[in-house]
Amino acid sequence: MIIGAGDLGERFAAGLAAAGVVRRLVLVSRTGAAEAAAMVASAHDVFVEPVACDAGRPDDVADLLTRVAPDLVIQSAAGRGPWALAGRDDEAARAVAAAGFALRLPYQLPVPLAVMRAVRDTGYAGPVANVSLPDVTGPVLARLGLAPTAGLGNVGMILLRARAALRAAAPDAELPLIRVLAHHSQLSPVMQAREPEDAAARARVWVGVGEPRRRADGLAYQAPPLAPGIRYNYVTAAAALPVLQALLPGAEPLRWSTPSPGGLPGGYPVRIDGGSIELDLPSSLSWDEAVAFNEQQAHADGVERIDDDGTVHFTAACRHAVAALDPGLADPLPVDDLEARAARLDAALA
Repeated sequence: MIIGAGDLGERFAAGLAAAGVVRRLVLVSRTGAAEAAAMVASAHDVFVEPVACDAGRPDDVADLLTRVAPDLVIQSAAGRGPWALAGRDDEAARAVAAAGFALRLPYQLPVPLAVMRAVRDTGYAGPVANVSLPDVTGPVLARLGLAPTAGLGNVGMILLRARAALRAAAPDAELPLIRVLAHHSQLSPVMQAREPEDAAARARVWVGVGEPRRRADGLAYQAPPLAPGIRYNYVTAAAALPVLQALLPGAEPLRWSTPSPGGLPGGYPVRIDGGSIELDLPSSLSWDEAVAFNEQQAHADGVERIDDDGTVHFTAACRHAVAALDPGLADPLPVDDLEARAARLDAALA
């Protein structure tokens, strides 16, 4: 069951259908996703059911979960997508963009929150994968006991960029295992091939298994640059599909990198087997070190810290960026204030 039938939702549906690993897809959106379902069903030999549902309403999602009983739930909906400000160069858009993407949590968090409340209320025990800013929404949800199984994209996209660099250097060679530790905040420099001068700000990349094993952080920045835009969704889907397939019943084990396994901040190397997911860190890196690294990188997205009740505190840089626009936009954000803060963001950006 795919919640959200926008560009990414369609790509997930088409990718799973093309892989031949599912017999039935349920596409969920407010308007029913009829066109998306027709497109996927026309191109692939799979039954696709469009369903109209407001995924921001936990009771409605709970009813749907009970009726469908899916093997896998993919959460791909948001109040406003990550490219909502694309093409804008006005003062308000520049201020919000400079604040870090976490300022837009009021758009990214409500639907995953509603979905995971429905999961809790129904006792649904299957895996849930979330693509809505998982590096930050995941740890917020984890504080509430509502963590999805895993996130999608981001660190997996960085993994693919490193693989692309290796493939370009040796087109016929067998690619080694690549493990990546990175946060969403580090994705844009990777996609644009802009390696930070500060080594501490670079994504961490390990190549190979056992010993010898080598760090090769620069690989993440060596693929051809891609300008920001919705085309990134192509790479997001490619990074997510191996994870989605590995979460299905009867799948082969997978070693990959994906955001927020079990609600952790940022992205990690993981092993997925039998629907369960665990960290697959190199022996030189402890669990505490990996989490601390991603908590530090979250500052560049505007996150100072997350309280035990899920309240998000924004960094001084984030607050400074929107001080002239509306300083209240960067006040601490409790989960109960998401709707009001989204309205405030809308007004500031109007």
